[in-house]
Amino acid sequence: MNLPPKVTERAFARLTEIGAATQGQALRIAVEGGGCSGFQYEIGLDTPSEDDLVLEGQGEKVVVDTVSLPFLENAVIDFTEELIGARFTIENPNASSSCGCGTSFSM
Repeated sequence: MNLPPKVTERAFARLTEIGAATQGQALRIAVEGGGCSGFQYEIGLDTPSEDDLVLEGQGEKVVVDTVSLPFLENAVIDFTEELIGARFTIENPNASSSCGCGTSFSM
């Protein structure tokens, strides 16, 4: 059974901090070909589309398009604050390898 990605409370809280919903925006997680490992994540604020999977929490939305969805089964979308900066991260159990930048992976 295909399980949709999960979004942590921290990720939703960060979207609230930056006022995503008040601007009618959602956090879009997309997977595209390219990057150092074959696929890369595109993460940014966007307007939800009709065919998006919408994950909601704390009044905020995270959206995934239908093409990217199979790559993100069971993934966890989180927000971390590290020395290199604060960013949204994706823990993806489907990725066989990923690169150090955290935005590229292979399957």
